[in-house]
Amino acid sequence: MSQIHIMALRHSAFYSPLLMTMAGGFLRDEGLDYTYTLATPDNTVPDNIQQGRCHLAQSAVATSFAALEKDVSVDIVHFAQINSRDGFFIAAREPDAEFTWQKLAGKKVLVDHFFQPMAMLRYGMHKQGVDFKSLKVIDAGDVTAIERAFRNGQADYVHMQGPAPQQLEYEGLAHVVAAVGDAVGPVAFSSLCASRAWLKTDMARAFMRAYRKSLAYVISSPAEEIALRETIAGFFPGVNDQVLTNTIHAYQQLGCWQDDANISHSSYENLLDVFIHSGLITTRHDYNKLIVRSPI
Repeated sequence: MSQIHIMALRHSAFYSPLLMTMAGGFLRDEGLDYTYTLATPDNTVPDNIQQGRCHLAQSAVATSFAALEKDVSVDIVHFAQINSRDGFFIAAREPDAEFTWQKLAGKKVLVDHFFQPMAMLRYGMHKQGVDFKSLKVIDAGDVTAIERAFRNGQADYVHMQGPAPQQLEYEGLAHVVAAVGDAVGPVAFSSLCASRAWLKTDMARAFMRAYRKSLAYVISSPAEEIALRETIAGFFPGVNDQVLTNTIHAYQQLGCWQDDANISHSSYENLLDVFIHSGLITTRHDYNKLIVRSPI
């Protein structure tokens, strides 16, 4: 079998279409074995793609904005969409069936400060008519530190990607009250990226055949089936089976995963709206500088 090297910017059940491509045997059916590596600040996705150490990576279209803001040519392009909505949740210490976004005003909220989740939260609150500045925002650090801080009682609410808030809920420590994906709406959130040269290869076409089958599977299959221990649950050894099932079901209900693997113009325009609002870009960058159609 040929070996395909895959990286991830972040690891979460949010990326089930990619995880199932590997765990569900879809790559194997195309004659591909895989390695899967999580990026770090010292071992980045761009460096690995540019130096040929990985073939493709889970990333986000917005990761390419910084280069375009500096008028630097982008060598890496985004060729398939994983999620078409934000995948972060708001969890509260107490259950609240009547939650509204206005209830966050004046409250201590542990917020993920990574550039895209922060931009999405700001924009989602703006769309809901809430001033982000009205929150008592806490920056605890990375995702592990955020969860630890909430467990230690440092905030009223926490902003996290699944399955972390679902795990807290399972333990009776929190209650998921809202999804940022509902507040923001459809948007080009997370993507698959690679070099233009690799996308012309037979391996790229084989990968896309596998990915399309996986995408259709996670959209149409029961969450409990996707979360089976012999499939993607193997990527989450410390997560309870029911927690993983609940998380996948939540993402299915949100409509994060769409049948068409291509990144649409409309979802990209919505992404530009988010980043213009947050002041992270100064112009509406051309779709064709960052995005190509999926290999066939």
